[in-house]
Amino acid sequence: MRSENHKKNWNAIKTNDSWAIFKIMGEFVNGFERMSNIGPCVSIFGSARTKPDHEYYQLAVAIAKKITEHGYGVITGGGPGIMEAGNKGAHLAGGTSVGLNIELPFEQHDNPYIDSDKSLDFDYFFVRKVMFVKYSQGFVVMPGGFGTLDELFEAITLIQTHKIAEFPIILVGTKFWGGLMDWVKETLLGAGNISPKDLDLIHLVDNEEQVLDILDSFYKKANHSPNF
Repeated sequence: MRSENHKKNWNAIKTNDSWAIFKIMGEFVNGFERMSNIGPCVSIFGSARTKPDHEYYQLAVAIAKKITEHGYGVITGGGPGIMEAGNKGAHLAGGTSVGLNIELPFEQHDNPYIDSDKSLDFDYFFVRKVMFVKYSQGFVVMPGGFGTLDELFEAITLIQTHKIAEFPIILVGTKFWGGLMDWVKETLLGAGNISPKDLDLIHLVDNEEQVLDILDSFYKKANHSPNF
């Protein structure tokens, strides 16, 4: 009896997995159709737990304003903290403000600075991550936690393995990121697990002017152009 119940449960799981394909396809189709019209944007990542009075929140607002004033839109994960700061800066500068929202158990909710027609909802992290990578002209990575590190290292891996075209990856906050970069150089590079040129993919900065300089200089190169 137990064996039969187990078999029925397993068959139900397989059926649900098969039908989930259509939901996943729907998220991709909706994402591609809506994101393809946004124009050149930069993604801003960072902790959802950063409060508005924190220096990194305020710096993210300043960065978003600066790059928006120079023709880029801003994409964030649509939630609070650094994501809200990025959308706020774009909103204040009158630029494109995109939010790729996902429901999380304890910290995600839409922020009020996303353009009403550019707020997308996702159930699947991997679909959402495709949208970030495909429609971003660069990643600005503020201090954050596991989710921020996930986005950072996936982008580096995709560029390193030539699965996507190169774009600037900019870490903001020498004090926060310096220890990680030291470990990458001393341990990963020292062990031969990465090559010296892989380090050229990452830039470490502390202010909005440096972020803009890196973005502009990258796209002024003859062999690079935005995705749009």
